[in-house]
Amino acid sequence: MKKAFPSLPTFFKLTLIGIAAGVILIIPLKILYILTGNTAYILLFNFDYIPVLNELRPLWLFGYVFHFVTCICSVIGLFYILKFLNKQFSIFYYVAVYTVGGGALFFLTCLSEQPPAGNDFAAWLYWTIAHGIFGFAVGLLVKKFIKGTYLENLDY
Repeated sequence: MKKAFPSLPTFFKLTLIGIAAGVILIIPLKILYILTGNTAYILLFNFDYIPVLNELRPLWLFGYVFHFVTCICSVIGLFYILKFLNKQFSIFYYVAVYTVGGGALFFLTCLSEQPPAGNDFAAWLYWTIAHGIFGFAVGLLVKKFIKGTYLENLDY
């Protein structure tokens, strides 16, 4: 019988994967921001459309906390959804979910006064591609650091 909750090592590894992939998500958007001035990067840290959270200060600190908590929770959540479907080690599903999901979530920017604008196609494209890269990184890291590990294959 399998345990309902993840083993601590798997949960810890997924947390680290969320942090690492979160950094990987930042990098291409920051580079594009520096090179082109496109503001898709700003959206990673924006939570001004969420009541209560939007009052937290300093904004820069809670923007980073928001970004990394979102990355960690999404990695853990998607891993266990895919595990239920026996697809947790397929990179394709991580890329597909994060690309489509990221592309759709971009439009939350319409709820914000901060850039980018909801109709900024270049920002949407950069954002969506960066989330595809994030998905690839998550899938690759899950495959490398969780697949085949002893604890993952124990039959409780």
